[in-house]
Amino acid sequence: MTLLVAGIIVFIATHLLRPFAPDLRARAIASLGKSGFMAVHGIVSLLSLVMMAYGFVLARENGGSVLYQPPVFMGHITLTLMLISSVCLVAAFLPAGYIRTKLKFPALAAIKLWAFSHLLANGESYSVLLFGAMLAWAVILRITLKKRIASGEATLPVFVSVTYDLIAIVLGVALYGVIVLKLHEWLIGVAPLVM
Repeated sequence: MTLLVAGIIVFIATHLLRPFAPDLRARAIASLGKSGFMAVHGIVSLLSLVMMAYGFVLARENGGSVLYQPPVFMGHITLTLMLISSVCLVAAFLPAGYIRTKLKFPALAAIKLWAFSHLLANGESYSVLLFGAMLAWAVILRITLKKRIASGEATLPVFVSVTYDLIAIVLGVALYGVIVLKLHEWLIGVAPLVM
């Protein structure tokens, strides 16, 4: 589980630089330039995601203690919440429709739904570690973003068109289908649907 823990630490540390270590972030930008910093940040983020995914697979293969045994119906709730999460995730990358303006930070909403829904369906120690850490990180980041908005450092999305909501729903459902039917099994080794 060492690789999983390391991946979680690297991911959270790099994504909480702005609110908790602004001086360190500013020095890195001054040294590397904005584009250089963003490139390094992106590479480290991707590496941490790979570490978490591979670490999770290794932890699952090596077994882990079962902290709780979720009832079977929780899997159905997880699948439903993941559909909503997929739509939120797509909405985060589109100009603002109602979904984006109401949620304010739809990518964080997607991550919180993803983490929470997976905690409902998985009670193994490595699952609770990964999904609990990601849920906590998303909640902390949302609180810090609220403070940045209040101080004028960040702005909220402004509604553009309901068309982007329709696009988010269509692409979100398509993304959900790809994840459920193939991608989840390919990346994680577990098929969400048993055919």
